[in-house]
This record gives sequence, structure tokens and C-alpha cells, in this order.
Amino acid sequence: MNSKAMQKFIEIAGRIGSQRHLVAVRDGFVAIMPLIIVGSLAILINNFPPFGAFNFVEWMNGIFGEGNWQAVGGSIWNGTFAILGLLVTFSIAFNLAKSYEVDGLAAGLIAGAGFIMLVPVTSDGGLDMGWLGTQGLFVGIILALVVTELFRTLITSKMTIKMPEGVPDGVTRSFEALIPAVLILILVGFFQAMMTVFAEKSIFEVIFNMIQEPLQGLGNTLPAAMLVSFLNHLLWFFGLHGTNIIGSVIEPVYLPLIEENLNLFKSGMSAFEVPNIVTKPFLDSFVFIGGSGTTIALLIAVFVVIRREKNHPYRQVAKLSAPAGLFNINEPVIFGLPIVLNPVMLIPFILVPVTLTITSYIAIATGLVPRTVAILPWTTPPILSGYLVTGGSFRGVVLQLFNLALAIVMYIPFVMAGARMLKRNEGNAK
Repeated sequence: MNSKAMQKFIEIAGRIGSQRHLVAVRDGFVAIMPLIIVGSLAILINNFPPFGAFNFVEWMNGIFGEGNWQAVGGSIWNGTFAILGLLVTFSIAFNLAKSYEVDGLAAGLIAGAGFIMLVPVTSDGGLDMGWLGTQGLFVGIILALVVTELFRTLITSKMTIKMPEGVPDGVTRSFEALIPAVLILILVGFFQAMMTVFAEKSIFEVIFNMIQEPLQGLGNTLPAAMLVSFLNHLLWFFGLHGTNIIGSVIEPVYLPLIEENLNLFKSGMSAFEVPNIVTKPFLDSFVFIGGSGTTIALLIAVFVVIRREKNHPYRQVAKLSAPAGLFNINEPVIFGLPIVLNPVMLIPFILVPVTLTITSYIAIATGLVPRTVAILPWTTPPILSGYLVTGGSFRGVVLQLFNLALAIVMYIPFVMAGARMLKRNEGNAK
């Protein structure tokens, strides 16, 4: 890639990464990630597998009575994963409105109300809870963006009720949002009525069947996982935050897949039997070990190759980066070694994670390793993460160790080449 093409690529990727609506979607998911993790861990604890002779579930049943203690985890699930679509709708609308410097809380509440209005009603008059969760994600994203744009337009066009001076700010903001809220919710109501009359389906069913379900089916394939891994690391190589840039695209696809696994695991299905292989925890735990590029393997490769030269620049960077790398924080090595715009590191930085995507997919697809059934904080150290995301299986740990060893072997020749180049450059400088 020549310098002109490289510059053009960086500019385009940078624009995409900073695009207001994509940033709002990304930040909307990031904001609710603690709730997603808590809901996931609650189900994992409720269904934790035996650890040798110790059976955690039977032990808890003996103390609190069978199933009684699991009601706590079930309640946590109901307040997190079960209403994920609603939470995302509010969060995205809030973040997008804040980027326009208009009332984020009002926009989020109106979007949330609109989302509830569109949810199908069951025969007994209640809301169909199935659409409040991940099945409603795409409707929630679209609705949040549309409602917030309408809200911003109405607010900036002065279609608001002005309160006299001296009225508390909270009251003033409430009345400013009143007319926009009325108009937007009337529009949503008309839209829902037209869907009922003409389509005889809810917008949730239409979007899910036309967009969400096909994308989820495509996302749960090896080629799609390899493409995600490739693009993520290509962007990082050019100094762009690949994880953030593609996060707004892949989150709506991969969260429903892990939610489906979690639901089935919660109902008693084995982690070997749940349907989806490629999920966000699959990438986080088995591909991005130590962070994007599996850079913890790069650090180990540096220590293996450069053992005697204690003051070697590579070794110094590795020593400083290692503690953070254990918790999957790898900016010190990406920008310190550097990997960014370093032609020596381009091939392994992209090839290693793509290769690990393939090995992990094969290991899970062939039944050697359970599928992922939990979402963890992204800072969870390797080994522990491999054990937990597979529902408490040491096979997940073995897969991580195998991938780590393979990555180290792949990085070593490039570390040696980089060290030689560095030494030659230093010699020429003298």
C-alpha cells in the first residue's frame, strides 16, 4: 500500500470511527456492559458445574433449599439481559442527544417509551417479553437514532414551552421536552397502528426476520469471525482503535448469539450443546488474549528471544507492558514497541489472531472445547477467562494455552527480525 493510499485509508477509517451515530451506538453498548456482565455471571453461578468432588449447586441447595437461591440470579437476569433491547434504546438515544448538546435524559426516556409502544402485546394484554431482550436490539438501535434526530430537530426549531426565569432547571427541561415528546410518541403510535393494519406484524418481527436473524446466522461462521479479526487488527496497525470502530457493528450481531447460549445454559443445556460458536466472549477469550493481536504472546516472545541484553529496547518495553498485558491492556506495547506502522510487525499482528480464530473455531466445532456461555469483564486475565466463559471447563484453559503457545512460536521469527533491524539501524546511526 503506497503512502497516498495509506493516508486515504486512515482518513476514511478515522471518519467512520468518529461518525456521530456509530459512536452513539458504540457508547450505548459500552454504558450497559456492566449490566450485561452481571446478568451473565448470575446465570453462570446458578449453573456452575461440579469442581471435582465438590458440587456447588447441590451445596447451595442444601443450605437454602432446592432452587430457592437461584431466584436471585433469575431476578438479576430479568433486570439485565431480559430487557437488553430497552436498555440499549435508552442508552444510545442518551449518548446521541448528548453529542448534539441537547437533553440526553429526555431523548432516552422518549425513545424508551416509543420502544415499549412498539412491543407486541400477548393475548392476555401483557407485553411480549421476548422482544424486550436481544431480539429487539436492531429495532432499539434504529428507533433510538430516529427518535433522537426528531427530538433534536424539534428542540432546535423552538417547538417548546418556555418557562419564566426562576423556575428550577429540572422543571424547565421537562416542559421544553413536552411538545417534542407528544409529537414523537404520536408518530410512533401511528406507525404501530399502520404496521398492525397493513403488515399484520410488529416491526420487531419484520426487522428480526429481514435483518437481524440473517446477520446473526452469518456472524456465527468462521469466515465472518476471520473478517472481524482481520479488520480489527488492520485498523489497529494504522493507529486506529479497531475494537471501538467495529464494535458498533458487531455488538448487535454477537450479543444475541451469546444471549441465546446463556438462555439455553440457564435451562440446563450443556455448554457443549448450545448452538453458537462465534460470540463476543469467543473472540475476547480465545483470540484477543492479552488484548488485540494476542500481544501477551509477543511479550513472551521478546523475553524468549532477548534474554541477555537487559537494556534492549524491546525488552524494556516488554517489561513495562507485561503487567498491563496480563489484564488485556496492550496500548503500551502497541504504541511503545511499536506495532503501529511497523512493517516488521504487520504480518504477525494480523496473522496471529486470524490463525487463532481458525484454531479456536475448529476446537469448539469439533466438540473438543465447550462453547461460550458467559460474558466477562474484558480485563479478566487469560486462564481464568478460558475457564469461566466455557461454563467452568478446564478445556477452555487448555485451548487458551495452546493458542498462546502457537502465537509465541509465530511471533518469535518476527521479534528476531525486528531486533536485527534495530541493531543494524543503530550501527548505521553511529
